[in-house]
Amino acid sequence: MSIIRFAIDFVKYVLTGGIRYYVWLGILGILIVPWAYGAYQQLIAHGMIVAGFTDQISWAIYEGNFIFLVGVAAAAVTVVFPYYVYKYKPLKDVVLIGEMLAITAVIMVIIFIVFHMGRPDRAWHMIPVIGIFNWPNSMLAWDVLVIYGYLFLNFVCGFYNMHQTYTGRPINEMFYKTFIYIAIMWAPSIHIVTAFLLNTMPARPMWFHSIMPIKFLSTAFAAGPALIIATLLIIRKRTDLKIPDEAINFLSQVMLWCLGIAIILTFSEVVTELYPSTEHADQLKYALFGLHGMTKIVPWLWASWIIMICSFLLLLIPGIRKNYNILPVICVVMFIGIWIEKGIALVIPGMVPSPIGEIAEYSPTWIEIFITIGNWAIGLAIFTFLVKGAIGVMTGEVRHPNFDNRNASQGGH
Repeated sequence: MSIIRFAIDFVKYVLTGGIRYYVWLGILGILIVPWAYGAYQQLIAHGMIVAGFTDQISWAIYEGNFIFLVGVAAAAVTVVFPYYVYKYKPLKDVVLIGEMLAITAVIMVIIFIVFHMGRPDRAWHMIPVIGIFNWPNSMLAWDVLVIYGYLFLNFVCGFYNMHQTYTGRPINEMFYKTFIYIAIMWAPSIHIVTAFLLNTMPARPMWFHSIMPIKFLSTAFAAGPALIIATLLIIRKRTDLKIPDEAINFLSQVMLWCLGIAIILTFSEVVTELYPSTEHADQLKYALFGLHGMTKIVPWLWASWIIMICSFLLLLIPGIRKNYNILPVICVVMFIGIWIEKGIALVIPGMVPSPIGEIAEYSPTWIEIFITIGNWAIGLAIFTFLVKGAIGVMTGEVRHPNFDNRNASQGGH
């Protein structure tokens, strides 16, 4: 079968490369070693006792990465939507990269949630209808539904496209476009529902506001394109795939203005909370200035804001935004800044003080740090394999032996 042949050729291709490729995979492999130790300690040997969670702080670094990565997954729509809806041709060879990023990010989301659960063997209870969660009333069950649905949609779209290109067969437009348009509409839902997980908690004032979904989408549509741009610049430099300047410039504009919207929304929250300065602002005050001498989150929040504001100001300058030596550095730094803002400076302060006024600080254990770094290493390895395979298909290096050159032009995006 052509599907089996495609899978074999795809795997063979992604496992071969030059010295830089193997060094990169070797570094990721080294980072996975302490992850394996941490996974054994938490999932098999001792359970959640090896993590830094407490009765007061039950959401922390795992949940923060989950929230951030859902946004990265949703950001694939920033390349899929303009190409398929507005026919923006420069993004033709970028669409598959976006879909591979979405698949990778959702897989990482699932991995982080497995570690966040005290009993991952009971994960089936989150599945709507099958599990005990009260779907449709359970927001968690809705989140599971939209995340797994989005993974399925991107997997079908991405690999169907690659398989048809690999064999030289024409794409069934009705079948393919149906899934594409559903995925486009589905993408914002995964981050909106994730935002609803937080902002439907009135006992957590820092999260309990209606602009949370919009803020989540704006930061997602800044961080996602940042990673895509950095990836595209590496691809353009190291492979034969031609990425036009127009594609990178378009994504940098999306990144710039979504980051600007996120900054405005952030400061709107600050003014809204601090101007009346009621007890409901204590969680934000803890993040900004500390409470009762507890200040662990303060440098993280200020660092994220400084990074985001400086990145925005630099990207406003066309000469910098179109300088492809400086742009990837800004993208990576900004990506880290948004990760800090959503992964650390949003989730953890939302737990301090607790609903009954207890103030306790969270510090991740080495096990959590090992697991977090390892999860990212696994995700980067998956993304590397998927992107390399997609490039091989698009450039014709991965091709069915009976490929018909007459149909090659019909097998693209």
